[in-house]
Amino acid sequence: MGSENSRTQGRLRARPGKVTGAAPVGLQPLMLGASRDSYLYVPLGYRTQRSAPLVLLLHGAGGHARQGLEVLRDLADTTGLLLLAPASRERTWDLLVGRRYGPDLALIDRALEQTFSRYAIDPARLAIGGFSDGASYALSLGITNGDLFTHVLAFSPGFMVPAGQTGSPRIFVSHGTRDRVLPIDRCSHRIVPSLKHDGYDVHYREFDGGHTILPEIALEAVGWFTQEKLT
Repeated sequence: MGSENSRTQGRLRARPGKVTGAAPVGLQPLMLGASRDSYLYVPLGYRTQRSAPLVLLLHGAGGHARQGLEVLRDLADTTGLLLLAPASRERTWDLLVGRRYGPDLALIDRALEQTFSRYAIDPARLAIGGFSDGASYALSLGITNGDLFTHVLAFSPGFMVPAGQTGSPRIFVSHGTRDRVLPIDRCSHRIVPSLKHDGYDVHYREFDGGHTILPEIALEAVGWFTQEKLT
C-alpha cells in the first residue's frame, strides 16, 4: 500500500525505535512548519535508559496545542509521561472539516516520528487522547491505528468514524451529564455501547458537569493509563 493511500485511510507510519537524537527535557515547540506550532513536554525526570509512556493529545475545536498540556502537565511530572500536542491546521481536525484524513494526519505522523527518534518510548504504553473534537479524532485514529496505540483517552467525544479496526486498544471515555455542547445522550450514550459491542475494553466515567475535563477525571484517566494509583 502506498504512503499516500495509507494516509487517506487514516494509517500512521511512525513507530517507536532506536533513539538517535538529543533528548532535552521541558516544554519544546516542534517547529514542524505549520502556521500554529505543536509542542512536546518531557518531564524533568526523563532518562533515556528507561522507556517512558507517551500520550498524544488532541485539542478541541477552536483550541490550541498547549491546552491539553496545561491540563496534564503536573501529572506528567508525577508519572513520567511524555505529552505530545500537535495543532490542527484549521480551527479543528481535518476529519471533522473535510470528512477525510489529510494534512493533520501527516503532521501527527511527523510529530510522532520526530519524538520517537529522540526519546525512548514504551510501545506498550502509548496513548492517543483528546477533548471534544479532539476526542472524536482520537477515537477514530486510535481504533484505526490500534497496532500503534495501546490506549485511547476520549474526554467528551461527539462521534467516531474509524477508517478501519486494527488491534484492540483499551479505551477510556468520560462525559458530563449536563454537557450542552455535545449532549451525552446523542454522543457517549451511543459511542460506548458501540465500542463494547465491537469487543473493546472500555472504562466509562460519567460525571455531574458540562463540556469540560474535571481535574479528578484527568487524574483518573492518567492513573488508568499508567496503572498507578494517583491522588
